Order: sequence, then structure tokens, then C-alpha cells
Amino acid sequence: MTINTHPALPEFEYFRPETLVEASEFLARYHGEARPFLGGTDVFVRMRDGFLAPKFLVDVKNLDGTNDLYFEPQAGLTLGAAVNMNRVIASPEVQAHYPLLAEACRSVASYQLRTRATVVGNICNASPAGDTIGACLTFDGVLNIHGVSGPRQEPLAAFFLGPGKTTLKPGDVVTAIHLPLPPEGCAGTYLKLGRNKLSDLSIVGVTALGYPDPSRPSGYRFRLALASVAPVPLVPAQAETYLANDTITPESIREAARLAAEDCSPIDDVRGSARYRKQMVRNLSARALTEVWERLK
Repeated sequence: MTINTHPALPEFEYFRPETLVEASEFLARYHGEARPFLGGTDVFVRMRDGFLAPKFLVDVKNLDGTNDLYFEPQAGLTLGAAVNMNRVIASPEVQAHYPLLAEACRSVASYQLRTRATVVGNICNASPAGDTIGACLTFDGVLNIHGVSGPRQEPLAAFFLGPGKTTLKPGDVVTAIHLPLPPEGCAGTYLKLGRNKLSDLSIVGVTALGYPDPSRPSGYRFRLALASVAPVPLVPAQAETYLANDTITPESIREAARLAAEDCSPIDDVRGSARYRKQMVRNLSARALTEVWERLK
């Protein structure tokens, strides 16, 4: 058996539209043959490995708003699709108001790769293992999308349909993600389990965000998002409801972690078994919730 240790990219045509309208029209006209790209950190790898063979790659960087990163005190953060992760990490506004997002970006691969990788690209890849998706879900992110019928917005919570599958229609280009103002007094963390400490996809990822909420019996609300344990990034609703309605104690945190593990439907693969993933969801959820609770107190 001969193994090609230096696989090459298949041939493709590069198209750089001048406007979002032109990009949407081209992508719709060549649906199934054309694919948008931003940093290319995923699409080129998948093309090299034979999983993708698009006829056209459509460069949607540098189109209207895709390089914007700005924070509005009354509205929140808008992150353009072409803003790379190192820029997110270095942003004073992100560090001040959305440190959980910076923490999630920092967990992705290496510094060199993060100069190309983008948060929106991570989202549109629609991998259940996406490291930055959990932070965007817990902050109630909303996607700005440009399609053949013009611009629209779509909640991130309804965006994922399955591994690699989203609600995007032919001609759609995600131009930005908007994160509303974070809850006052919130604290969050992202815990990632990989086969090594650097540059690996998550076997399990747990994002936790907590904040005071006097309207709830517990006085607090917690948001959780789990990576690599279901066909889509998973929000374990049972655990969130339990913590909102029960006094926060070490015992209630352990019970919430158990409920989070119950909501999972992981698979066996080369990085870990389903049983192992469920156990790690329970353990990492307990650790993440405890860490957030200690910071809230």
C-alpha cells in the first residue's frame, strides 16, 4: 500500500467579489460548486484530505463590515466575519466585557493558526467541537447574514442542524456575529479536554456562564454549552433549569453536572468513547460550575 505523505490541494478557481450582492449571487448561481472562505484554516485542510472538492472558492474577506470589531455600550459587541481570533483576544473591549470569548479563542490551535482562523468561520464550519461556539451561545449571539434577498439576522441558537449543516441557504454569507451586552455581574469559563494541551480538537468542551438573577429562586442563572458530545453544540436545558430553581450548593452543582451528562448523545471515535465523554461532561461541568460559582460569590 502506498501512502501519499504530501497530499496536494485539488484544482479550484479563486473568485474575489467586490460586493456582498455579487458574492451572494455567485454563490447562489454555483450552489454546490462554490464555497465561501475566510481564513481557510478548515476548508483547505478538508480539501487537501479529499473531503471537499469545490470548483470555486469565494473570498468573502474585505467585504462590507467583515473586518469590523466594535463595542457599543448600549448594544454590545459586533464581530466581523473576517476578524481573526488573535485580534479578538487582543481587543480591550473583548477583554473587558467578554473575557469568556477571549478565553475560548485562546484555546484554539496555535498563535500562527489564530492569525487566520475566525470566530465566524468556526461557527459556519458547524463542527460540534467548535471551541468558540459555546461562548457565543451563552452570550445569546445573533448572526448577521447577507443572502440573495438582502440582509437578515438569525439567532445562533437555531443555526445548527447537524455536523457541518446549518440553516444557511444558497447564496448566504455570514458577515458578522453580534453579542448583546453580557449580564451584569457575570462570570464564565471554558474547560477543554483534548489529547494534548495544545492544538487539538476537544474530546469534550464545557462553557459555563453565571450571573445574579433575583427573579429566580436560587438568585442566579447559569448558562452551559457543551462541545463534542452531540450532533450539534449542545445547551443542556435540564441542568440550567435545575440551577435556576435550587439553592446553589456543592451538591446541587454535582446534580446539575449529572443532568448535563444525561442530555448528551456522544459517539465513539478515535479521540474518545461515548462513555468516556459522558463521564468527562459530568466532571468538567462540575469543575466549570464550581469555578464560576466561586467567582460569583
